[in-house]
This record gives sequence, C-alpha cells and structure tokens, in this order.
Amino acid sequence: MNESNRTIRNAHDKKWTEYADRVAQKIASTASFYDETGKFPFEHFKILKEEGYCGLTIPKKYGGEELSLYEILLVQERLAKASGSTALAVGWHLMTFFSLSHFRPWKEETFERLCKEAVEEGFLLNVYATERAAGNIVRGGNPSTLARKVDNGYIINGRKAFATLAPIVKQFTVLAYIEEENRVAEFLIRKNDSVETIDTWNVLGMRSTGSMDIVLHDVFVPDEALLAYSDKGAANRFNGKSSAYTLQLPAVYLGIATAARDFIIKYADEKYSPSLNNVILEAPHVQQKIGEIEILIAIARGLLYGLAEKWDRDEGVRDQLSQEVAITKYTVCNHAVKIVELAMSIAGGHSLSRDLPLERYFRDVQCGLYNPPLNDMVVNGVAAEAVKNYRAAKQVPQPS
Repeated sequence: MNESNRTIRNAHDKKWTEYADRVAQKIASTASFYDETGKFPFEHFKILKEEGYCGLTIPKKYGGEELSLYEILLVQERLAKASGSTALAVGWHLMTFFSLSHFRPWKEETFERLCKEAVEEGFLLNVYATERAAGNIVRGGNPSTLARKVDNGYIINGRKAFATLAPIVKQFTVLAYIEEENRVAEFLIRKNDSVETIDTWNVLGMRSTGSMDIVLHDVFVPDEALLAYSDKGAANRFNGKSSAYTLQLPAVYLGIATAARDFIIKYADEKYSPSLNNVILEAPHVQQKIGEIEILIAIARGLLYGLAEKWDRDEGVRDQLSQEVAITKYTVCNHAVKIVELAMSIAGGHSLSRDLPLERYFRDVQCGLYNPPLNDMVVNGVAAEAVKNYRAAKQVPQPS
C-alpha cells in the first residue's frame, strides 16, 4: 500500500479512511468474480448495510453520519480501490442523499421517511433519468417517460436505461413529462408488478453495477409521489449548489487509478529481469513511468480535494463552482485513464492477462469518460465562458 496520500487532514479524516479501508478489505476478494460474471454483488451490499455505509450522507437528525463532501470523497476513493463497480453503484445512492441534504425541493416528511429507511433498513435510492430514445436530459429535451394525471394520482409509462442498482432497489425516482402541464417532474416509484427490470447490462467495464433497464407499465402513483418539478432554467437538486455531489464520480475513478499504481509498484518490485540482473522496479524507464503516475495522482488529488474543501468551507460560493466541478471531473477522470495506461505499460503484455487486475482497472476506468458531464460538454462550456469573458472585457473602457 502506498501511504503518500496527504489528503488526510486530521483525526476525523483518519477515522473515516480507516473505516473505508476496513470495508474495502471485506469486498476486495470477490471483486474480480463479480466483474467476470457480471452478476450484481448482493454480497457486497450486505456488507455495506452491516457497516452502515448507506447512511454516510444522511443528516444526523435522521440517523445518518452526515459526512462532508471532503469526507465522503475520502471514503469512496478507498472503496473503489477494492471494487470500482460497487463504489460507483452505492455512490449514486450516496449522491442522491447528499444532494438532497443541501438542496431539498421535496416535502420534509418524505425526505425524512426515506432517510430513516436507508439508515434502519439499508434501503437504497437512485434517480433514473436516462432513456435510450431521448438520451440524458442533461443535454436538454424532455423525457419520453410520460405521467398522465388521473384521480388521486398519476399513471406513468416509460423506459429508463442505465438504471444503476436496479436489481436491489425497492424504490427509486424517475423524471417524467406531464403533458397536461407541459412540465417535467420527479416521481417516487415503489417496485410492484407494473415495474419490469430488463437485464441489458453487458458492458466493457463497471460490469457489476446492475445498470439495467427499468420499464414502467401503467404504473399508478398517488399525488404525493410527485416530489418536485424540474423546470428548465430553474435551479433543482441536480444542478443546485454547483452539482458538487457529482465529485464522487472522479473520486471513484481516482480510487481505481491508485489501485493500479499500488499494484504496479508491488509487481515491479517482485518481477525479476535477467537482463537487468535485478527487479524491473530498478529500471530507469520504469521509474520514469512511476514518476509520471505520481505526478498525475498529485494533480488529480489536489484539484479534487482542494475543490471539496472550498465547497465545504464557504457556503457563499457553493452556487458559483459549477465550472470548477466540471473541470475537476474532466481532469481527474482523464488522468485516471492515463495512470492505468502507464501502469499497464510497465507490466507490458502481462497487463492484458485476466490473472492480473490491471485489465479490470483499465476497463473500469474508461467508464469515467462516459459519466456526465462528458468531455465535449466540459470543453465546450469552458470555451464558451472564455469567449464570454473576453467579449465582456472588450466592452470595458480601458484607462488612458
């Protein structure tokens, strides 16, 4: 284990990193099995439930641990070193409650009930927004999932894709378009015979997240199941407070990358080369690559944890950091890919063998590029901001 991580600031951080390391150790031995089979790791989630992991981002007044953004990133990074899939999957649950803890359009009694169910029963929660027909609503457009008003409630029909945690959730939320009102709203759905789960998840990486399709066949929900409207151009729980909750995504991929770093240093220290008459760790070109890996990790950690600390410390800037959040996700995830590639180049052809974990790390870390915001959205947003600032500056009279 490489312990050069300088992100542990105090005894409180140390407590949570030791907790995360202990939980990660319990799931590490079976991570490759679930990757190979693509099965959902119910065993892992039983451990997470027993360890109280589902309540980490829930407010203390409702029985949770109410971890700060910085603290939850520390925990998630470590869990991902053991299993990127499990960390990513439970991360969506944690992100849901973290975002709602800081931007809550729902009725308080609904939020309280769901918090207590998560803490006391280990119930998981996620929102399903992506559709194969309409894509991700982050890029604009209305969902094709429709909600029709009827007496005392709504009838909802539609199909959601990439529904992470689908095999285990007992309830979830969806974004649906209400035609009569020409508005999009978030609804709480409880699984019943009208909710169908279709196993469409057969992918390159993050194979055991259970990100299947969910089909809603004339699902009736009562009026109170309408949690909040999600109007275009208005702040909501998905974009409020700069979407800082999404920083858990780069934390997961950084965890995978650091697992690759730890593995390759140990591997290189044990791999004897007859031509060197020594282990390959002593080869200059290997140390060059390790140095590059360490620099990329330092940059990624500096951005990620520096931004989290800023967000935690100053409530006044939380609505002003959207671009920094997007740039951090972009940078960390792209660095993570490069880190794993460098680790594989040290192992050479052996890195492609399923007997080593590097090929799993390689496949898993690619997925960070496809979690929103995607690279093109970040780059285009940064460019647009730069152009806007330039043109605004041109309008300001310069001192003579």
